[in-house]
Amino acid sequence: MIITKISAKTPVQPQQLDTIKLHNSQQASFLQEVIENLQDGILLLNETGELIYTNTSAYRILSQLNQDSSNSNFIPPAIWRLCKTLLDRSLYPNKIIILSNEIVVDRSKIFRVRARWLSLDRFNRSCLLVIIENKCESLKNVALAEVRKYELTPREAEIWYLYRAKYSYKEIAAQLYITVNTVKKHMKNIHAKRQACLDCENED
Repeated sequence: MIITKISAKTPVQPQQLDTIKLHNSQQASFLQEVIENLQDGILLLNETGELIYTNTSAYRILSQLNQDSSNSNFIPPAIWRLCKTLLDRSLYPNKIIILSNEIVVDRSKIFRVRARWLSLDRFNRSCLLVIIENKCESLKNVALAEVRKYELTPREAEIWYLYRAKYSYKEIAAQLYITVNTVKKHMKNIHAKRQACLDCENED
């Protein structure tokens, strides 16, 4: 578990939604729509671990993590252990603490979990904010952008996805039913395209 300490709160000047000229009810709907469309899962919990809010992504992730449970709203122990560490706020007065950990279900399901206290002064309450990133999905999106940027062929794209997911050449070959030498040949072509792309960017 990684504990990241962030220095005492510094004033931030976010752009107000008022500049979009929305009424209060429209602002709430606007923010709700934004949160629901985030790729990362967002959970709000109270001090006893009861779920206050979950966005669509978090619901899907909890369903994957709770395969042994019929209740998709059940908070997995790995997440709750992280949250429990935050319950004793006397350990870090006047500090914003973010705890981070990884949950590895299998090679295609790796989640980065971050938890912190969220003070909702306007509503006179605090809750635990948990953000869950599906690392494999994030990596797929990065790889997809790279496939387009480097103009890779469909086969090169298949190999690049696996390579970016930390598969070895031998594992890529086994996954795609090709030889290791074929993987090496494709990777040589991919790296040449990447280098050509970088050279063009440097010229600009």
